[in-house]
Amino acid sequence: MREGDAPVKSAPPLRDVGIDAPRAIVQLLGYRFQTGQRTPIMALFTAKSLAFLSAGLCAAAMLSACSNSEDAEASNDAVEDASAAAGALPGALVPGGGGGDPALQETMQEIAPEGETALSVETLAEGLVNPWGLAFLPNGDMLVTEREGRIRIIREGALVDDPVAGAPEPLVWNQGGYFDVLPHPDFAENNILYLSYAHGTREGNATRVVRGVFDGATLSDVETIYEVTPLKDTGHHFGGRMAWGGDGRLYLTTGDGGRYQERAQDMATSFGAVVRLNEDGSLPADNPTFGPGSLPELYSKGHRNPQGLVYDAGRGVLWSNEHGPRGGDEINDVQAGANYGWPAATYGINYNGSKVTPFTEFEGARQPVKYWTPSIAPSGMAVYRGDMFAAWEGDLLVGAMADHSSQALHRVIMDANLPIGEERYLVGERIRDVRVGPDGAVYVTTEDRGGAPVGKVLRLTPRN
Repeated sequence: MREGDAPVKSAPPLRDVGIDAPRAIVQLLGYRFQTGQRTPIMALFTAKSLAFLSAGLCAAAMLSACSNSEDAEASNDAVEDASAAAGALPGALVPGGGGGDPALQETMQEIAPEGETALSVETLAEGLVNPWGLAFLPNGDMLVTEREGRIRIIREGALVDDPVAGAPEPLVWNQGGYFDVLPHPDFAENNILYLSYAHGTREGNATRVVRGVFDGATLSDVETIYEVTPLKDTGHHFGGRMAWGGDGRLYLTTGDGGRYQERAQDMATSFGAVVRLNEDGSLPADNPTFGPGSLPELYSKGHRNPQGLVYDAGRGVLWSNEHGPRGGDEINDVQAGANYGWPAATYGINYNGSKVTPFTEFEGARQPVKYWTPSIAPSGMAVYRGDMFAAWEGDLLVGAMADHSSQALHRVIMDANLPIGEERYLVGERIRDVRVGPDGAVYVTTEDRGGAPVGKVLRLTPRN
């Protein structure tokens, strides 16, 4: 708990970047464009800073001094030394490594066709407010979180009237509230339940994970095991999805905080990350390192707002999906010590049409396994394993919430670890979460973007 932490403040103008070129590039390409500031770019940097950034920015033709800067030429040795130092850091982007095709950021892909499998749809619960996360218990009960701050129980196919007692009070603001709910792998023996949610105030808040003992009606012995650092003063981009890895560790996605996107490349924060914890919140000794001063909980960095996370036991892969800006939603194979590039590289643009960055690729960053432009607004995610939908074996299921025809359940058809096709189901439904049940059926939650109490939990099976 870090009640005394000050919230993150707006990024200051860059004056001297030393060897921290990745952050300098990120702040220039991300923060300035996103906020629409019109400060002349040349005024943001000293001669040393310009020299250091020149290699990475010349290709984008962003600095008129790139080709003839005497300061840059005079500082060439310093640039090479600093670039080598920064590029050697684990998870660091390599200065001057920007590339790819910026036209792809505004090239619209075809919308996936509607699916061919006929579905039977059963409503298990309705009248919910933004049902965010879904979980199955060994006794057959289901749990569903409502973003407003309730954990609901579905028992014997019906929604229990009273929510779970004893759950903590969340910050319900913009995208904040309750997020995911996750049973311990040994829940049948220990009854331990995990909950992620937005905690704090509008002036200082963070994604928090707690765990407690669930007796079927009440959550007790609730303890905080993790909180994103530092605090922020926005109500956006919390991440908040949890999953158990094949190694028995707890993985959590975190967002970039909205207007603090440059912190996805700041290894001293847990913004824009996947973090890896022991079951009690302590830190595994074999977590990757991201260099001096980096946080020890980091597993991967360079994410925007990942809201889907699932471990694929059949492939041994941890999959995530994340929201891009306008376009550039992604599916990623999350790997230890990897950097996924946001916001130095993306296949999307800002909502106002300006560029986040001219790069879709950056040396030192992993490319997404799949991206969507235009956005589908991906949320929950599952890997289908079961007998009920035999043709779907190993495919990825992604909930989508965009306000157009992509709002649906997306089946991403996989061949080994690569997507080879896609189709949509439940077109027109805003799908917040998707899970594969113990019975092989597919379960989804639907919601109203404005928070009307019309959310549902649906069970999908093949129509005979």
